[in-house]
Amino acid sequence: MIANDVISQLGRMFPLFAVYLTTGFIIFARIMGFIRLAPILNRKEIPGLVKLSLALLLTIMFVAIQKPSAPPSDNSFILSLLLNYVAGALLGYMAQLLLLAIDAGADMINMQMGLSSAMVLEPTMGAQTSILAKLISLLGIVIFMEIGGMYWLFNAFIRSFEIFPLYATSIPLDKIVNMDYLIKMTSNVLFMGLQIASPVLLATLGQDIILGVISKTAPQVNVFQLSFLFKPVFGAAIMVWILPMLVNIITDYFQSFANII
Repeated sequence: MIANDVISQLGRMFPLFAVYLTTGFIIFARIMGFIRLAPILNRKEIPGLVKLSLALLLTIMFVAIQKPSAPPSDNSFILSLLLNYVAGALLGYMAQLLLLAIDAGADMINMQMGLSSAMVLEPTMGAQTSILAKLISLLGIVIFMEIGGMYWLFNAFIRSFEIFPLYATSIPLDKIVNMDYLIKMTSNVLFMGLQIASPVLLATLGQDIILGVISKTAPQVNVFQLSFLFKPVFGAAIMVWILPMLVNIITDYFQSFANII
């Protein structure tokens, strides 16, 4: 491999420089995989140059922390880059699952309030989303940052070097991913979404029942058109009423999953 030959030649000429350079490339690959999927860091509103600069700055910091050593003689540089990128992306994906539950609840509220037609482009996910879902998603991000979510992310990233060393030849999935923990997180995407959306779902269900009774007792009333008027207004009033409780629910949910790995 050309990359391995270049690294070996540098190692002969500048032993310490080659060790630090190799370690820096591998750590940079893990950081880029982490930034690609980790919440907040993966948002496309952040320019690519800013992400790249952050990755370079973090690489310099982690190279100093890790105290680099020479790679094994049979180590493949390209394989190490690939495995470290996958390990960082896996860690970022597990953290992103926390915010996906908030997005699921926001989508349920949006559909029940009849606001599905008011859609905007979500650059992070590359899909259409509603204004209300965007608002609740941003609320979840603000709460995540306020309670120290970024500290949890970087703490988990530092711990990943203990579980998966830089020059490891295979990813220890049984150590870096607790399957019971991962299953609980993925299943809670729907559970937490329903918990967030349940007040609006129940209120609009009661409204549908009342409108159904009105349509039977007074058929001349156009209930179908009334529902388009009442659902957004009633849903918005419920959202304003439950907003303090919603913040507490989201905060407790994030804190219950503080240990990512």
